[in-house]
Amino acid sequence: MSSHRFNRILLAVDDTPCTVKAIDYAKDLVREFRSSLALVTVVPPTSPANYGADPLLGQQPIVVPEVPEIQQESAQRFLESIGADFEGAQDVFLFNKVGNVRDEILSTATEWTADLIIMGSNGRTGFEHFISGSVSESVIRKASCPVLVIPGKCD
Repeated sequence: MSSHRFNRILLAVDDTPCTVKAIDYAKDLVREFRSSLALVTVVPPTSPANYGADPLLGQQPIVVPEVPEIQQESAQRFLESIGADFEGAQDVFLFNKVGNVRDEILSTATEWTADLIIMGSNGRTGFEHFISGSVSESVIRKASCPVLVIPGKCD
């Protein structure tokens, strides 16, 4: 078995505290394996706001076109700031996606041919987990490569 098994590491990041811990793990692995790194963040699609719109009067929800653009720009700056901290990586690729978080992580891992996916888990349990599910669980079930999930207890 080659010591460079994880040549291409995909790190899924968001703005939660668990991401900081996942970044630390990724830094260690990238340094140890001298891997290429892909950072991916996913912005959920913006839905129209119902403020000031009355469907009974036939008024349509308001779409503010600047909101998705601002979210994408903010996400790009976030990725660039994280990517600048990875020393020892062969290459750093940035993927700023819009869509379903699970689907975008999986499609990026497939298209980029990742050897390992690293992501945090926010640790939802009970009713909250039942309602929203777990992105990390669904990525584990569908991924074609190993997935390293950093536990939700990020304190």
